[in-house]
Amino acid sequence: MSASCAVTPSVRTELSRRLTFPAQTRRPRNKCEISRRGFAVRGIVASGVSVMGSPPSAASQPIQGGERLAFKPEGYNFWEWRGHKIHYVVQGEGLPLVLIHGFGASVFHWRYNIPELAKKYKVYALDLLGFGWSDKALIEYDAMVWTDQVTDFIKEVVKEPTVVVGNSLGGFTALSVAVGLPEQVTGVALLNSAGQFASESSRKREEEAEETVLTKFVVKPLKEVFQRVVLGFLFWQAKQPSRIESVLKSVYVNAANVDDYLVESISKPATDPNAGEVYYRLMTRFLTNQSRYTLDSVLSKMTCPLLLLWGDLDPWVGPAKAEKIKAFYSKSSLVHLQAGHCPHDEVPEAVNIALLDWLSNVVTEPSPPELSEVLMTRFLTNQSRYTLDSVLSKMTCPLLLLWGDLDPWVGPAKAEKIKAFYSKSSLVHLQAGHCPHDEVPEAVNIALLDWLSNVVTEPSSPELSEV
Repeated sequence: MSASCAVTPSVRTELSRRLTFPAQTRRPRNKCEISRRGFAVRGIVASGVSVMGSPPSAASQPIQGGERLAFKPEGYNFWEWRGHKIHYVVQGEGLPLVLIHGFGASVFHWRYNIPELAKKYKVYALDLLGFGWSDKALIEYDAMVWTDQVTDFIKEVVKEPTVVVGNSLGGFTALSVAVGLPEQVTGVALLNSAGQFASESSRKREEEAEETVLTKFVVKPLKEVFQRVVLGFLFWQAKQPSRIESVLKSVYVNAANVDDYLVESISKPATDPNAGEVYYRLMTRFLTNQSRYTLDSVLSKMTCPLLLLWGDLDPWVGPAKAEKIKAFYSKSSLVHLQAGHCPHDEVPEAVNIALLDWLSNVVTEPSPPELSEVLMTRFLTNQSRYTLDSVLSKMTCPLLLLWGDLDPWVGPAKAEKIKAFYSKSSLVHLQAGHCPHDEVPEAVNIALLDWLSNVVTEPSSPELSEV
């Protein structure tokens, strides 16, 4: 199912009718890799460095995008994962969607998407560990940390087949989760996803492999000291309101939604005492290890449908990357958007329309065979929670066991064990399999009627009046 755009003609017309932008003089780059220097200098806000801006005022209203998720300084819901507090939002009913934010953002970056998508789906959005309202854990950050987090979130909180949607870092996380949970992730949507193809990262791996003794014991320690000084300065610099505004506007082609709400949703997490150290670890360790995980290695293992919602004016990850992903993965659809790195917040109406259209055509309610498989899987995995002895020990009425002794699954030994455990039981052996009532119905009817006539009787007059 390869298509250049998953949006139907009517929807495409609607998009062009509603969304108009001034002509752009900036020419987007076609770089598939975010350099560390560019990421640190121009994308400081989007990389997790937070600021102390003014809180959203009552007069600050959504400029575009329609209904907006209410900003809660205290957060919404929390789930404990590996001893850490994880923040998440859930709204709506229906098939689940899980939204994963980008580097440095939070659930509030989906402010214009959650309310609209929740009208038809059950929408979850969670803060990745180290970001947003989730704990700022002092751990060794790695792409697989967030993959494990979202995987466990789907298993423990969502507990149903779901579609995963991710922006930037969240996009690569979504792909990794889909590979690890093929039976539960039914589709993936990427918005200007992070990640590199093997050919883009091979040179970097070769350079890292050529580390000498001098580099390891002299240059590297000095480099780390220098990095702490430089990154510490950048962390401080990013707290200045003027810097926040300029950085946000550099990645939002249409800056109408760069408001106090957005600034506060990025700045609030910086009040955590561990924020500075988490930022240093993310910038020096995670970003230097991006080449360990490649898009082609993940996409080659994925099987579900993929939607690419791409802001073509992204100064970091241009449309060439989207085209490359589409060419590599045959089950993909691509929708080009006139937006920057965060199209879901810059042109939320267009993103919502395209995403809902794709979901209606690709992701459906499970058919009866699929539903049976899901029910059987869940039932079999939960059998140990309910045991015969725990139930029989609480029962008081007579019990009749009509047992097909030729049952290949549940033989007569089980019937004998039940009879021995429960004293008020009677056992009738039948020459039948697992469904004796349909295989030897006459024998079942005779035995059942005989037992009923002897054990279960109409209440006598005194008993009846007592009843």
